This record gives sequence, structure tokens and C-alpha cells, in this order.
Amino acid sequence: MKKFNIRKVLDGLTAVSSPSPSPQLGAKENELIPETLQSEHFQLCKTVRHGFPYQPSSMAFDPVQKILAIGTQNGALRLFGRPGVECYCQHESGAAVIQLQFLINEGALVSALSDDSIHLWNLRQKRPAVLHSLKFSKERITFCHLPFQSKWLYIGSERGNIHIVNVESFTLSGYTIMWNKAIELSSKAHPGPVVHISDNPMDEGKLIIGFESGIVVLWDLKSKRADYRYTYDEAIHSVAWHHEGKQFICSHSDGTLTIWNIKSPAKPAQTITPHGKQPKDGKKPEPCKPILKVEYKTTRAGDPFMIFSGGLSYDTVGRRPCLTVMHGKSTAVLEMDYSIVDFLTLCETPYPNDFQEPYAVVVLLEKDLVVIDLAQNGYPIFENPYPMMIHESPVTCCEYLADCPVDLIPALYSVGSRQKRQGYSKKEWPISGGNWGLGTQSYPEIIITGHADGSVKFWDASAIMLQVLYKLKTAKVFEKVRCKEEKPSTEIVDEDPFAIQLMSWCPESRMLCVAGVSAHVIIYRFSKQEITTEVLLEVRLQYELNDLESPEGGGDQTPGTSPSPQTTAPQTHTSTSSNSSDGIRDNIPCLKVRSSPLKQSSGYQVELVVQLVWVSGEPPQQISSLAINSCYGLVVFGNSNGLAVVDYLQKTVLLNLGIMELYSSNDPYQRQLRSPRKSRQPSGGLICIQTCFFLIYYRQTTSEDRCKSPTSVGALPFCVFLSTVLLSVCPPRGSIPQDNRDNSFSRSRSSSVTSIDKEAREAVTSFHFCETYNRKADGGLTSSLWVGTSLGTVLAISLSMPPGGEQRLLQPVIVSPCGTLVRLKGSILRMAFLDSTGSLLPSAFEPWYEPNAPANGEERDKVRKRRPVSVSPSTSQELNENQYAVVCSEKQAKVISLPSQTCVFKHNITETSFVLRADVVQINTGICVACFCANGHIMTLRNHSNMLI
Repeated sequence: MKKFNIRKVLDGLTAVSSPSPSPQLGAKENELIPETLQSEHFQLCKTVRHGFPYQPSSMAFDPVQKILAIGTQNGALRLFGRPGVECYCQHESGAAVIQLQFLINEGALVSALSDDSIHLWNLRQKRPAVLHSLKFSKERITFCHLPFQSKWLYIGSERGNIHIVNVESFTLSGYTIMWNKAIELSSKAHPGPVVHISDNPMDEGKLIIGFESGIVVLWDLKSKRADYRYTYDEAIHSVAWHHEGKQFICSHSDGTLTIWNIKSPAKPAQTITPHGKQPKDGKKPEPCKPILKVEYKTTRAGDPFMIFSGGLSYDTVGRRPCLTVMHGKSTAVLEMDYSIVDFLTLCETPYPNDFQEPYAVVVLLEKDLVVIDLAQNGYPIFENPYPMMIHESPVTCCEYLADCPVDLIPALYSVGSRQKRQGYSKKEWPISGGNWGLGTQSYPEIIITGHADGSVKFWDASAIMLQVLYKLKTAKVFEKVRCKEEKPSTEIVDEDPFAIQLMSWCPESRMLCVAGVSAHVIIYRFSKQEITTEVLLEVRLQYELNDLESPEGGGDQTPGTSPSPQTTAPQTHTSTSSNSSDGIRDNIPCLKVRSSPLKQSSGYQVELVVQLVWVSGEPPQQISSLAINSCYGLVVFGNSNGLAVVDYLQKTVLLNLGIMELYSSNDPYQRQLRSPRKSRQPSGGLICIQTCFFLIYYRQTTSEDRCKSPTSVGALPFCVFLSTVLLSVCPPRGSIPQDNRDNSFSRSRSSSVTSIDKEAREAVTSFHFCETYNRKADGGLTSSLWVGTSLGTVLAISLSMPPGGEQRLLQPVIVSPCGTLVRLKGSILRMAFLDSTGSLLPSAFEPWYEPNAPANGEERDKVRKRRPVSVSPSTSQELNENQYAVVCSEKQAKVISLPSQTCVFKHNITETSFVLRADVVQINTGICVACFCANGHIMTLRNHSNMLI
């Protein structure tokens, strides 16, 4: 997915994206809504950045303040302290940060960039800022070293020279160590860039200088000459001191470690090849991969630690990156999930001339931050409290909720804290510096992320830092695939078959509905009690319809008429076969629901599973829209073939139609019937259902949990239903060739793609449950479902709901399409409703209750007496005065007066791009439409003008 550059967004603030709005019709009605929002009420400001630093390049740690700094390749700087302490800074040049050095316990940091500049950051103020900068013009910076409690910063260059900077004034001193003076005068070869500089722990006047070619020099700062020179025939990558200052260790490009006595420069005191095969004839071990970094840490009570990255044997092909910890006679090889960028050993003391007493290792990986506990056997890792694991599995969808119910975050935290996290260190997180800041928001916020591995994470975003509240694994509902050979051939995606594609959440009832890429929908109900469920029964039903061709279209076309489709009479029969007689895959879901008992812990528990199935050898189309309403007890989803409405309370399918049936006699397109038996030819798109299967799994609680189960429908008392409804909204056999599947509905997230390219078929793109007027002649409000399509059409479905209570579980819900309401340019993204005063009307909901309450308890009485909460409009609304429907597509926004269905406002949002996401937002006392466009612009629209942020 193409990354949007926020800089380009800011550069385009003065751009005009569209012409001024044209009220057109219903001007008098438009003037009835008072406008309270103005352009000056909107301002773009920096708040906080969550997630793992993108492309990390360097790291530093202050052992006294216990603050961690991470630099990136785009010049960003992230500071981390205790959980909740985090800061983001940015170098103006955007050059990569090659090295960081803390002024320990002074609240300052030195950064060296790839553009050969160094910067001094002041961390003592609320917003860290650069105090001084210094730019090198003739030499490239390769290494920096700042001794503990010293004011001199040593900078090594690519030419092999070393310059000294006064940190207080941030100016160059006149002292320079030239490479030709550091090496033997008789040597004519250049030693290469400086790869290491460090001072002797016992004598800060002596420097170790490591050159890439393999030469190490012990330099005396006072006498300005080299005391000793150490030569090895392999390139050097890093150097580390023993705390007594009598020995140092070097890591080399052939996978060896050499230990030198400072007064014996002739040869190393010891040469080690940790991962090399030792020949029996005493010859030199086979070369290994380079050891990129080594650290040498001592302890009072035992052997020292040698910790290094790299150095594996070349025959370990395909092995993951490793960090090796050598302690005494033991060698532990710790595999990492990603490439190692850098690592640091955390020690009890900041003084380099004392026993180090290492207790942890911080490993900066390409896409993760790992902290290893050195004090416990097995070297377990610490549980990372930072919100870096947002992308632990790639984020595939995201939802945001502001001003949520006050008891929601505590409820999620309560069940999330019970989730067992095994294998982590029992100690506290060692990066514990800084003080908590106070967030600017006074209301609770929740972010929900869906991931490629099928997990769903709930985050508390109320404070400056994200905090994980609860994690849900949807893959537990399905059978595990143990190996690639056992992977079912019915999968429509090669990788991540459980990836979350869409989410719909009702925070008041805590009902959650997710749709995955394998054309499956799972409905979850929140419970504080644990249950165990098991399978009882399987049922399949089938009926057939003809298929139709759908022309391309879009824009503000005048709806026409066409004859209603000719359909065959539905034929219902039971079926147990999964393949047709000619061997074509048929009536098979993409995933297999697990058949063994499922233990569901407190939190979100499965209520219903819906899967689309293969039909006549063709896979199901992925789900493009999803919505749930707890007041009605309904879930609706759609794709490029049609939509289905499911009653999750009665476990029944209420409606399963192609889009053409929704148009009724007002279909604006002339769709022609075609035979489902024709040869496979690419068509303009199919919008009708050919076969529908219903496969229902009833899951009943075990005997020990029956006392906690809710009363259910029919003659099965005290049982919990976990039902799987297999719905086919697939075209008939021969309708979509294998090489033409990419023509199914999909939305590119790249700004280089515009919606001018028509979709091959009309898809359902959005839903909205509401109490509104579906027809011009309606005298009162009706429970409704509004449907938006990819061709810009909004259609209405009337819902006739039975009385609440037990009657709701016994009487059917009547669903009837009402035809077309309005058309816009581009795919419909968002719909909302306002009352006659312009106030936003939220959808009705049912308050949460404990579904597994004891049968004879007070909670059970509340369940029996519960009634859905219908969010009633204002007093004027009860007098059947008009409503306003706000509809936003990827090109336009319209305000429609109801029940007259007249357009009182229309605005062309963009002509050169398209809207990716839109929402109707209440800001203070005003209402606006917020849009995020593919060109990176964020726009807010109010009734009389538009504002570009």
C-alpha cells in the first residue's frame, strides 16, 4: 500500500480541491439548520505518534535516567521511558540517524546523521529541541564517542581522522588525530574508516581507535602519539573494553573474536570462533559470518558475559538472525524474528571502571524491540508495554471510537488482564525513566485494530500512549492447519486466511462483528463468565436463481425502469454433499469450523459464524460491507453479488438478494438475462445469487455450565447457540472465469488510482440502520436499513420488528426492499441522519447485559425484562417533522430532506482524486462531514462551505 506523505498534505493546504457548493433545491429548508462551525474552529496540530519506529537505524540508553532513544533512517527520534512516557522528535534534514549518544544524567542527547551533521538535543524541556548543530563539509562521519561525565565528543571519519568537539560550546577544538600519525609511519596503506573509538576505563587520557582494515591503536591524548598498535588480518567491526582497562576484545569479519592484552600488541591473547567448526588437526576454523558487534561485561560473583550479534556459520542457510550470549561455559543462541539493527547491554552502574553487573539486553530489530532478562535461566524476554506491537501482525483494518460508555474500558481491561501471558520475565520493565504526562482529552477513546493473523486488539487511546485492553483471536473458531500439505484447496487466499477485513461494533451492547478475507463473518457477544460449547447438529438448504449481467454506470443519472428479473421458484432441500457429480467444487466453505468442544474465556464469545461457500467451482467473493445493530438483533453484509440480512437472535437468514432485486422496478440499468450454461466469457459483472446454502452448527454448553446459560429459542432450554450459516452469494458456474476474478469489487488505497475506472460490477459498499422515512408518502418513522452501492446508489430496506422480550425470539422479522432513494457520483462511503434542528441522530441500541447469568439470579430477570433503547429524536421529531439524510460518496456529498427526498445541498468533494474514508462528526454544537482523500488531504465539509485541513 502506498504511504501518504504528511508533508505533501501540508504543502497542499492552499490547493482548491473542488468548486464551491451549490445548494440548488430546497433553499428554504437548508436555511432552517443553523450553522455554528467556522473555518477558524479547525486546526491541524501534532498530538502523538503510535507504533514501532519506521526503519530504525540506531539506539542509545541513559543508565541513570533509564531513558531509551531510537533513531530512524528518515531522521526521526523516539524517546521511551516507563509505560506511558514517550516522545517523538524529527530532524529537519530528514537524514538517517547513524548514532546516538546520551549525556548521561544531564537530560541531553547527541545525534549524528548521515548528512555529516551532529546535533545536541535538550531533553529537559517539555518539547525536546535542538540546542546546537555542527556540520562537517569535507569528511564523512562514521563513529562518535562521548565518555561518561566528559565534555569532549570524539568524532571519527571515513578518512580515518578523529576530530574533537566541545559539547558545552559545540565547537571544534584544535585537537585532531590524523590517520597517518596513528598508524605505523612505515605503512603506506590507508587503514580505512574509523569504526570504533572508546576511552580506557581506568585512564580517560588513553583512547582505543579501531580502523576497518584491522588495525587498532592505543592513543595517548597528552603525548599526542600512539602507545601501542595491534594488527589483525581480518576487518574489525567493533571493540569492547574489560572494566579493568587491561584487556579489550575485537569482533571481526570472519566470525572471530580476538582478546588483546594492551601491553602485548604482537598477537592476541586469545582467538575465538564461537560458531565455527573446530578442525581436529589444529588448523584454523572455517570462517563464519561477520560478528557485527560485541560487548564484554563483567560480574563480581561469576564469569563475564560476552554478547554479540552475527558470527553464524555459513552453512546455516535460512536461519533467523541471532544474538549469542556466552557466559562461562554456556553459550545461548537467541533467534530473532527480524534482522538485528543494534543492541545494548543494560548494567547496574554507569561507571565503566567498575564491575558492570549486566541484567538485561535491549535488542533493536528491524520491526520490533526485544528486551532479554540476563538474570533468569533461559534468558526470557520482558513483556513489552509499549504500543509497538500494533504491527506485530500487519494491521488490515482499524476503527476509532470517541466518548465511549464510561464502563466499557474498565470492562475490557478486566477481561484482558486475565488473559494468560506465559514465557515472559517476572521482573519489571527495565526502561522506567520519565514522568507521566496528562492527555489533552477529557473523554474516553478506544481504537480497535484487525490484523492479518485474525486477531482483534482493543486499545485505550484516552492517554498520550496506547494501552492494550483486550486481544481476541478469531482463528480459534476454525480448525487448525498443521502443515502446508493439509491446507484446504478451498482457500481463496494463499496467506493469512483469517485476516480481518471489516469490523462493526456496538459499544453500548458490546456486540462485535468481524468479516474476514475468506468470506466469513463472526458475531461475538461480550460476557464476564467462561463457558464451554460443543457441536450438536448440521443442516443445509439450497435454492437457485438465474444470473444477470450488470452494465457499468455511475454519477447523477436519472433512474429508469426495467422489467423485474425472471427467477425460478426456490427449491428447498437438504444436502450433505460437498462436491457435484462432475467433480466441481460445490457447497464448501473456505474454512472449516472446529468440531471439538470450544472453551471460551471471559470476554468476547462466539455467537454466530457465517460463511460464504464455493458454488459450481467458483470461490465466494470477499465481503465488502458489514453492519450490526443490537436493537434489531440483525447483522447485514454484502459483496459484489448482493447482500444478506441475518437475525442473530433467531439464527435465521431474513434476506439474501442480488442488488437488482433491491432496485425492484426502478432499476436504472437495462440488465439482460444470460444463460448460466454459456461458455465462460468475461462479463460486465454478475449481481444475482445463484445458490444459497445454510449450514447451522448448534453449540450447547457442557453440563457443568448449563446453569449459567441463557434461555434460548424453542424447545432447547438453557443452551448457547454457536451457529454457522453458509450463504452463497456467488455467481453461477461459468459466470466468472478464473483469470477474471480480479474484476470483482475492490478498492485501491493508492492515490495513483482514481475511481473514474468503473468497477466491473455493482457492489454493496455501506450500510446504515436507522429510524426514518423510506417513502415520500410515509407518515411516520420506520425501522430501516439503508444500503449504499459502488455505483453511487442508495437504496432502502424496510424492517418490521416484532415486539420486544420473548416475542422477539418467537415472531419473525419482516424485511422488504423499498427501492432507490438517491444517487451520487462514486461509491457510497457513509450515511447519517439529522433531526429537523440539525442534531445528529445515532442508531438505536440495546444496553449490555450478562448473557451467561444464572437462570435464577437477578441478572436473569434483567435479561427477561430488557428492552432495546431507541435513541429518540427531539420533541419536534416526534411530531413527524422532517429529517435530513447526509450521504457521502468518494466524489460527492449530499444532504437529502425526508420524507420529501429533495436534495437541499450538494457538494463535489474532489475531481482529481477520491475519498477513502468519510464520517459525519459532531464537533461541539455543530455537525460536519470529515473526509480523508487519496491524495492525502483531510477535508471537513459543513452546509455552506468546505474547509481543507
